[in-house]
Amino acid sequence: MSTAAEKMPLSAHLREARTRAVRAAVALLIGTVIGYLTSVFVMDVLRAPITELAESRSASLNYDSVTGAFDLQLRIAVYSGIVLSSPVWLGEIFGFLTPGLTAKEKKVTFGFLGAAVPLFVAGCLTGLYVFPRMVEVLTSFAASEDSTILQASYYFDFVFKIVIATGVAFVLPVFLVVLNVIGLLSARSIAKAWRVSIVAIVVFAALVTPAADVLSMFFVAAPMALLFLAALVIACIHDRARGYDRMAGDPHVEEERSGRVRITPTERTRTCSA
Repeated sequence: MSTAAEKMPLSAHLREARTRAVRAAVALLIGTVIGYLTSVFVMDVLRAPITELAESRSASLNYDSVTGAFDLQLRIAVYSGIVLSSPVWLGEIFGFLTPGLTAKEKKVTFGFLGAAVPLFVAGCLTGLYVFPRMVEVLTSFAASEDSTILQASYYFDFVFKIVIATGVAFVLPVFLVVLNVIGLLSARSIAKAWRVSIVAIVVFAALVTPAADVLSMFFVAAPMALLFLAALVIACIHDRARGYDRMAGDPHVEEERSGRVRITPTERTRTCSA
């Protein structure tokens, strides 16, 4: 912990936390208001697949209560407010925690955020791209004579989960890099699991995009596979730069540490290449 953080009394910490919490709350409130004003546009985006489906059969969104439309609009406003105000409340959180972090912890934290935030946004945009195709395929199981009446709140939760799940999936390679940097996962362990990882990526893409066209599945699986490969390359470079001294959990390194076996530099290079 830094010297400045150690010298600051508890009362000063509480005052700073209160000030930062008020700033985050104000930003959230402003973001929620903006989200409420733009909720009509969000609903138009969500309603687009239903409108297209209604051209070939009877299909519509259904509100199961008098306040259903308002409740959904309010939920959209709150979620939009959280997203829109995220730069402010994230900045306040890390502004409060940063003085207590070491230089290495700061480097890892800001490096993680710098990579995770844009990847999460890219994943969410991918989810928004593929969800209309999911709606199209899943509703196609009903006969053309039947009516497709979707409960609005359930439909919103369905789309929200798809978007968030895809965003999180795009961030997972960043977690691999962080675990490697802090010494909990070696590049060798990541490389050994590449087959399982690729299969998991393909299965996830198939579940997220159960459409007939392979293009939608490719748009999800290809970026995730490339991100996994990038994480492996970064981890390998990091391990090579550190001389494999921090590959926690690697049995070869544990044996070398205990003196039972000696690994030559050539063997280490082959391990990373594997």
